[in-house]
Amino acid sequence: MVCFRLFPVPGSGLVLVCLVLGALRSYALELTLQDSGKATCLYAKWQMTFRVHYETTNKTYKTQTISDLGTVTYNGSICGDDQSGPRIAVQFRSGFSWIANFTKAASTYSIDSISFSYNTSDNVTFPDAKDKGMHTVYHPLGIEIPLNELFRCNSLSTLENNDVVQQYWDVHVQAFVQNGTVSKNEFLCDKDKTSTVVPTIHTTVPSPTTTPTPKEKPEAGTYSVNNGNGTCLLATMGLQLNITQDKVASVINVNPNTTHSTGSCQSHTALLRLNSSTIKYLDFVFAVKNENRFYLKEVNVSVNLVNGSVFSIANNNLSYWDAPLGSSYMCNKEQTVSVSGAFQINTFDLRVQPFNVIEGKYSTAQECSLDDDTILIPIIVGAGLSGLIIVIVIAYLIGRRKSYAGYQTL
Repeated sequence: MVCFRLFPVPGSGLVLVCLVLGALRSYALELTLQDSGKATCLYAKWQMTFRVHYETTNKTYKTQTISDLGTVTYNGSICGDDQSGPRIAVQFRSGFSWIANFTKAASTYSIDSISFSYNTSDNVTFPDAKDKGMHTVYHPLGIEIPLNELFRCNSLSTLENNDVVQQYWDVHVQAFVQNGTVSKNEFLCDKDKTSTVVPTIHTTVPSPTTTPTPKEKPEAGTYSVNNGNGTCLLATMGLQLNITQDKVASVINVNPNTTHSTGSCQSHTALLRLNSSTIKYLDFVFAVKNENRFYLKEVNVSVNLVNGSVFSIANNNLSYWDAPLGSSYMCNKEQTVSVSGAFQINTFDLRVQPFNVIEGKYSTAQECSLDDDTILIPIIVGAGLSGLIIVIVIAYLIGRRKSYAGYQTL
């Protein structure tokens, strides 16, 4: 963890800002607010990402994922007083902001509301947006927490409206901190109470008690993402989703004929988003490591199930489909991407290139170990030689026995 120096924020005393470094260093945030007496008054640690659906100048629609917040500031974050409650205010990118407001009752405090403002005039994030300007979405929450308890929600939480999807996880927050010490008593959100959550996975469900009917191999589809310079991401794959929710297992074959693809490409990250009438979104997020390789880093999914419920999960700590930059990754045999205990993706006839696509074509492929048949050659040759040696030894032993039989004592 890297902690930056204390600096004054008007109306709130001092603020100590820490940025948690790791797989999600761009939007894993930790904030400690201190009052004028240098006592902690508010503590928060959380992860968040945003997806904005917008109309382009070509009268088409795109979805932009905002996960890398870049450099953030906290101007306007306050401890609160008798006139106004505590507030966390975060500013990032060009004109983007996020605000969480808190209120207090006799024995509880509440996460009262969250608002998110984004700027479609930011040509880096929305280069082709038709409607330029500021837009704000507001969500009243009213989550009540006992005073002097830390609210914890490791599970994935989603706020949606027509154009914006906000996702939060690994949330730890306490407003109105007493005696300057963050409480060790945790108040869990409902999802964490009913789930055996693994922190790096964010959400899970009980083990299945029903077995889904096996499905045939899914049809492979070809998907692409375009930016201003042409195709920047290519993917060909057959997808089979294995979902467990409320002890019921389901298998869904993704139909490429009714599935649409969108996404975005940046220098070190790339997103492929698939959606259909059943799949609200299925995101594959790729990243660059060591400046010379890429890999599948994150999967986010939200699916409408046949029973009317919605299954949503996210994992940003994956490591699949590793290949050198400038090449593609290929695996024709069935491969499983384990997103969590409740969600796995079986892939078939897979080939993907999220970076450095030239003229809309795949580069030379690095094959997965499952496709590598070269190891069979020495095995076959070795087995053949072993068999030949065994035959020779047996023949030699039989020949010696016959020779001894010809020299018996008279």
